[in-house]
Amino acid sequence: MKIYVSHARRSDFENELYKPLRESNLNLDFIFPHENDSSRFDVRELFEKKKIGMVLAEVSNPATGQGIELAWANANGIPIVCIYKKGSDIAGSLKFLTDKFIEYENSNDMINKIKKELNHE
Repeated sequence: MKIYVSHARRSDFENELYKPLRESNLNLDFIFPHENDSSRFDVRELFEKKKIGMVLAEVSNPATGQGIELAWANANGIPIVCIYKKGSDIAGSLKFLTDKFIEYENSNDMINKIKKELNHE
């Protein structure tokens, strides 16, 4: 299953999200839309053609672009799991897209909780 990793561009996604996921033993097929390139990534087409099995959304920092991505995923019936740093003030509207939320304290905690949610323990 391909998992699209969604996030705000203004976050340190390379170090705080991509690197821990890449170095984890999750052995999942992650799509990192801005890895090694900050250009636009046509996620809408991936969602419409059902090439994505799930969206893992880091929602600690609200972002309009991410909201659009999550709406496209929802409209195409793609499951969404939201993750966020403890203490973050996440958007209330996310509850209309998913009931799966994971609060984490650090990278290790994030990976362990994702494993548990995805039954990859």
